[in-house]
Amino acid sequence: RAIAVQRAGRTIAVIDRVRTGDGQRRQAAAEDGSVPTVESVYLSSADELAQMVAEGRFPFPAVFSDPESSPRAGDGLIRLDPEGRVLFASPNALSAYRRLGVIGDLTGVDLGEVTSELLTAGPVDEDIIGVCRGRVPRAVEIEAGGAHVLLRSIPLRPGGRRLGALVLLRDITDLARRDRVVATKDATIREVHHRVKNNLQTVAALLRLQSRRLDSAEARMALDEAVRRVGSIAVVHETLSQTPDEVVVFDDVADRLLAMVVDVGSTADAPQIETRRSGAFGVIPAEVATPLAMALTEVLLNAIQHGLAGLAGEVSVHAVRSTERLVVDIVDDGRGLPAGFAVENSERLGLQIVRTLVVSELGGQFSMELAPGGGTRARIDVPLS
Repeated sequence: RAIAVQRAGRTIAVIDRVRTGDGQRRQAAAEDGSVPTVESVYLSSADELAQMVAEGRFPFPAVFSDPESSPRAGDGLIRLDPEGRVLFASPNALSAYRRLGVIGDLTGVDLGEVTSELLTAGPVDEDIIGVCRGRVPRAVEIEAGGAHVLLRSIPLRPGGRRLGALVLLRDITDLARRDRVVATKDATIREVHHRVKNNLQTVAALLRLQSRRLDSAEARMALDEAVRRVGSIAVVHETLSQTPDEVVVFDDVADRLLAMVVDVGSTADAPQIETRRSGAFGVIPAEVATPLAMALTEVLLNAIQHGLAGLAGEVSVHAVRSTERLVVDIVDDGRGLPAGFAVENSERLGLQIVRTLVVSELGGQFSMELAPGGGTRARIDVPLS
């Protein structure tokens, strides 16, 4: 028997249904009631679904798009009559409802009523009752007695007549338990990042207070640089505390670092320094984000305090992201590099920190050169894998 699969008035496929001689005998026996109920239920339901397919009424469009709710061979099966009473429940279906707390047979009971009695935590969602009575094609989760069961309802309406429904059941208790463990772990990690951020901000505030009490300008400058370094780490942890994943949307971090460095790296009477960012950093793993943020802070600070010291100008950050690498150019239009400058031999603490972070920790490359048209271009090139 050929069954045309209809969609939007068009035939998009053909199912060839072949019944063997044994299958024909089973069908005939099912019609006179002389075979086990399980066979009669499966055969009659298959006929009704086949007719719905031929009429374009099944599968239901865009209802069960989640692969987790798709039917599987081990699912329990319940056949309902038009009023939502149970005509047949497979052993797996009975087992699932026993785990939810139902004792005894389900045959003849109103599945929606039985299920609503299990849900004592609050008002029962009407969608759950609709699914349990086979009125709507939908998937819902039931939680009771420490068990989680996924129910999927398939209303049977061949020829437009409501003949009942099939309800497929799957015990997802273990999956739900794993999801809760993962959710708890994610929440704990976010809380840790939040507390680390708070502690770093406290450390920065203490260093700032200590700096104000010092008479030595050199000591104050050293503590102020330490405050900025701690602050750049705190920005990354604040970002991580707001996401369930151990990844950072680094464009937001870069914008905040730019603002922070310009704010603390220049004095009130200093010439105006503009900043600009282009390109996209994208999403970066947390283990890369923290050293990258510190390195970017140091390079920006170097551009403002040395390249543009006493000058008005602009600092731009341009990011080029590929699948495996991230290249960041930091360009200022200041006074450029001194003659014979080599970043490998620089004694500046900030640049030594950048080289340690980029080359040693991230396995990347760091270089500085005169920018076309004047000023300095620093390049950070790091792998992301």
